[in-house]
Amino acid sequence: MIYLDNAATTFPKPEIVYTTMDTFYRTLGANPGRSGHRLAVAAEKEIEDTRNVVARLFGIRDAKRLILTFNATDAINMGIKGLLKPGDHAITTFLEHNAVSRALHGLEKRGIITVTKVKNSPEGFIDPMDIKKAITSKTRLIVMAHAPNVLGTIQPISEIGRITREKNCIFMVDAAQTAGVCEIDVNECFIDMLAFTGHKGPLGPTGTGGLYVGDRLTLDPWREGGTGFEAASLSQPEELPFKLESGTPNTVGIAGLRAGIEYVLSKGISTIRTHEQNLTKKLIEALQHDQRFVLYGSTDMTKKVGILSMNVKGFKPQEVGTILDQSFHIAVRPGLHCAPFAHQTLGTFPDGTVRISPGLFNTENEIDQLIKALDNIANEKI
Repeated sequence: MIYLDNAATTFPKPEIVYTTMDTFYRTLGANPGRSGHRLAVAAEKEIEDTRNVVARLFGIRDAKRLILTFNATDAINMGIKGLLKPGDHAITTFLEHNAVSRALHGLEKRGIITVTKVKNSPEGFIDPMDIKKAITSKTRLIVMAHAPNVLGTIQPISEIGRITREKNCIFMVDAAQTAGVCEIDVNECFIDMLAFTGHKGPLGPTGTGGLYVGDRLTLDPWREGGTGFEAASLSQPEELPFKLESGTPNTVGIAGLRAGIEYVLSKGISTIRTHEQNLTKKLIEALQHDQRFVLYGSTDMTKKVGILSMNVKGFKPQEVGTILDQSFHIAVRPGLHCAPFAHQTLGTFPDGTVRISPGLFNTENEIDQLIKALDNIANEKI
């Protein structure tokens, strides 16, 4: 199988991720922080080591402000619902994943907040000035993807972050598609909250992720319970990260996340990004002047991560995905990619597109095989 669905989850993982998780469960599989025995202490250390590694990845100065979550969706909901209060106004874009869109819509539907969606250019970029124009006296939050999962276009978050800071609003970035692939510094980009998932660019397992919470805001916990800290109190602890980390964590997954990020850092983020961009560029160059194919968004690989959304004329996306899977043993992702508003702006709703996303372990030969397969499929309509 040629796996080209890395924007959904990276596969395979580095060998060190598998061995780290196996070793952890066989030797340290205790409940962290809930007991004083050596296994519990060792398990807790694994969590704190991971927290420090993640902090290094994003330039976070105080690792206690990094909350370990179960995925980016968990982190996004934690941030949005923990921050916004009745009467607040939030700004987002039409390019967002449902993790953002549904969280905001749910609050808006209940009359708690109002939401403004900013339009993107045909190439898939947000103009910082459009964000600035949408800010009102009630705007509390600007939340957007660093690189939307349908187009992979890298947004000018540093400029938008600067505007947000000047207007005294909170800036939240969904880094699900860029963590581990693009250099991100929460301080240089004026990011107040950053959500990421561990099973994509960080090369970790599913069930892992995190939320950075800057010192300009305080979040109400949307999940309360045992923390292994201040157990005698009926109130949730105020101290981070305990305030926002209730319940037994996915410790074995967190151990795998640390191994994945350390692998990424050893390889070099720029090296990984360049590899994925080169593979995507090779695909774009083979298809963009061929009238049988439609490519969406920017084709400038200096401005996007390794994601290409495309369609084959005469075929529905699901048909292409099925043929690639069953006849050519190639895995891609057809459909709406949990981002219906993005497809509405592209004119690809309700069928969506075929999303192709090379990863670190893909090769040029695999892209060549994909190109030949797409050529064979397109020829069926000639």
